[in-house]
Amino acid sequence: MEQYDVNKTPKKQLLSMQLDLSKFEKASEEEKKQQDVMSKSTTFFKDGMRRLFKNPLAVASIVVLLLLVGVIIVAPMVVPYSYEEILSVNGKRDKGAKNLKPFTYSEAEQKYIAQGNKRFPHIFGTDEQCRDYFIRVVYGARVSLSIGLFASILVLIIGMIYGSISGFVGGRADMIMMRVVDIIYSLPDMLVIILLSVVFGEVLVFKSGSVLAKLGANMISLFLVFGMLYWVGMARLIRAQILSIKENDYILAARSIGTKPSRIIRKHILPNCLSVIIISTALQIPSAIFTESYLSFVGLGVRAPMPSLGSLANAARDGLQNYPYKLVFPAVTICLIVLSLNLLGDGLRDAFDPKLSR
Repeated sequence: MEQYDVNKTPKKQLLSMQLDLSKFEKASEEEKKQQDVMSKSTTFFKDGMRRLFKNPLAVASIVVLLLLVGVIIVAPMVVPYSYEEILSVNGKRDKGAKNLKPFTYSEAEQKYIAQGNKRFPHIFGTDEQCRDYFIRVVYGARVSLSIGLFASILVLIIGMIYGSISGFVGGRADMIMMRVVDIIYSLPDMLVIILLSVVFGEVLVFKSGSVLAKLGANMISLFLVFGMLYWVGMARLIRAQILSIKENDYILAARSIGTKPSRIIRKHILPNCLSVIIISTALQIPSAIFTESYLSFVGLGVRAPMPSLGSLANAARDGLQNYPYKLVFPAVTICLIVLSLNLLGDGLRDAFDPKLSR
């Protein structure tokens, strides 16, 4: 009996329907290496980021946010004025530096420059109390962004813990926890936020010189308000995801080998909710910034002399006819921040949850 050679290409039979293997060539070593590169493994996060950077609006929003953050960080190092500093020349208060237009100097500053001295320009002019307006807008944007980021992180932590427990435990505990969420949802948001801001602003007292005292009672009250009211949406989203995920076979397998519920939630369930968590957190930031700006606009936000974009817009109303640019600068900054974050949130939604974009 003739021995079969595995390295030899078999010939096609005359009336056979099989392919003629002699017409095919074996892949070279370079082609094999190319196939390895083409099939390079990736992760969920890398794949989502690759889709995100293909979205031009999302990329443009990232560029705008990076420019804003860069200005917020670098400007206080370059501009020699502080947000609460009243302008002075040779140690004397410059009363003529009130409501200056952008890139203009007062008479005292012009004389100071004529003597051969240098004076940093007022990029956005000055306010009614002779303070540099550009640095106040920069610090106002810093305050608004900080509140938006910290409030979103606080909402994420509370909503993720509450929604995970409610969805995974189920039963009566889930019913009771969701009724609490329904009660909070039924409350008028803005009215409760205003009431809590007023109460916390009066009740909270901190030792002078401490970090909390520097932040101010109003800013701490804003964090508490966001933490008490805005987590319910995140909790509902995560609970809905967990209810659909916990019935999968790999969760049943983890339970069957005695894995603790906390580890199942941390290692198996929450990673599968990552797209919802990223998207909801990104969209929560502009909502928190807008709420903070509104509260500062009505006088319930950060306390003077600390500026906020909302408080700057409120202060600009008095001189709206004579100095309209003082309202334009904080308003445009709010629009840029909120619009960029919303576009970035939409891009993250399309990138990490592609089913929504079909």
